[in-house]
Amino acid sequence: MDAIPVTILIVDDHEIVRRGVRATLDTVSDIKVVGEASSGEQAVAMTQAIAPDVVLMDLIMPGMDGLEATRQIKKLSPRTQIVVLTSYDQDEYIFPALQAGATSYTLKDMKMDSLADAIRKAARGEATLHPRVAMRVIKNLRGEITGEAQLNGMTERELDVLKMIAHGLSNNQIAEALVISEYTVKGHVSNILSKLQLSDRTQAAVYAWQQGIVRREGLSAPTGS
Repeated sequence: MDAIPVTILIVDDHEIVRRGVRATLDTVSDIKVVGEASSGEQAVAMTQAIAPDVVLMDLIMPGMDGLEATRQIKKLSPRTQIVVLTSYDQDEYIFPALQAGATSYTLKDMKMDSLADAIRKAARGEATLHPRVAMRVIKNLRGEITGEAQLNGMTERELDVLKMIAHGLSNNQIAEALVISEYTVKGHVSNILSKLQLSDRTQAAVYAWQQGIVRREGLSAPTGS
């Protein structure tokens, strides 16, 4: 009796990437592509409808990005495993993705047979990290990634939000000050905590004061969009 194939949803905003990956995976007998999504929103909706074993997730997409889609999918379908497939191997992408619930982090320069193996492993609850990603994780665990390096991984807008958190502003107040939505602020706060490996806003505020990111004379103006 043949084994039940691993069901997979491919998520990428580039059609050529989705079709290329699907064309290859369609030749693998123990993996079955059950859908394609071009956005985070669509990925969440399709996961809720079909509950695939694995979601192959791009990170950078218009609208809802792969990080937020990963968080929502893990809430909706905890059994669904997320395999990130991206071109980015920087800390600011790796650690937030893993903390959002991704099981594996792979890069688009990997061979297709290795990707198929990562999908199989994810379906069994086993993690796969691209060698460059694994090295970043190891260095982080050893404490070789310094606070300065963590700050260098933050965007200017995230630094703006961190400064405002340190001055006690709420998400609503930050949204008004930066003329962005409160939903966007929540995303920035989540990314800040992930990148700095902190658990809450209080720790983030303390960190900002300790690192000299903010000073007692007042809240500096935002640095950019």
